[in-house]
Amino acid sequence: MSMLVLLSTNPIALTVFWSAATIGLYFAAKRLYRLWPRWWLTPLGVAPLLLIAITLSCHTSYHDYFRSTQWLVLLLGPTTVAFAIPIYEQRALIRRHWPVLAAGVLVGSGTAMVSAWGLASLLGMSGSLRLSLLPRSMSTPFAMAVSGDIGGVPDLTAVFVVFTGVFGAALGEAVLYCLPLRSVLARGALFGMGAHGAGVAKAHQIGREEGSIAGLVMVMVGLVNVLAAPLLGYALH
Repeated sequence: MSMLVLLSTNPIALTVFWSAATIGLYFAAKRLYRLWPRWWLTPLGVAPLLLIAITLSCHTSYHDYFRSTQWLVLLLGPTTVAFAIPIYEQRALIRRHWPVLAAGVLVGSGTAMVSAWGLASLLGMSGSLRLSLLPRSMSTPFAMAVSGDIGGVPDLTAVFVVFTGVFGAALGEAVLYCLPLRSVLARGALFGMGAHGAGVAKAHQIGREEGSIAGLVMVMVGLVNVLAAPLLGYALH
């Protein structure tokens, strides 16, 4: 505790401390997941929980933590641009199956948003919470951008995205046992649409082609929703 009090007087030291803690815990969680690949040990779930425990024990507010690690959030911009690479690499696949991919992305995105909005309304959530929950089925860079455009809270949306990815990847694996999905396209799209980044990682464990398709669908969902966000915001307001 005394160390953090000392660090709090030095913003640079505080930034180094919380940045190192965030990155270090994530890589430690990845190593743990490699040893015991269980859905409840996914790094997207374990690392944030450990960080929450540390910040609470150190009596550090979210504002102070975010201010110290804001540079990590800024990296989401270049990450979003880098998503153009898998689209270029899979351009032949898009040309062959674009009607099916387009229909799946539109129907899947619509279903995800309608179900999120309906469930939030049923539970009596506030307007900002409903808007923050709406883009939960997109990867974090796209979801936070859409949330900000439609009036949600981007940081809260990021939390919903993590929960969706963790549980979506676990449920997706169970769905494959129940549904006779023999098509590589269908299996990959299932994870890319329903669980974004975590789903892509799970799809790669099933097969290389499934992983590529899951990544492609995840990117397409994000691009479609980012472009549609202004229209969505206008309709909701």
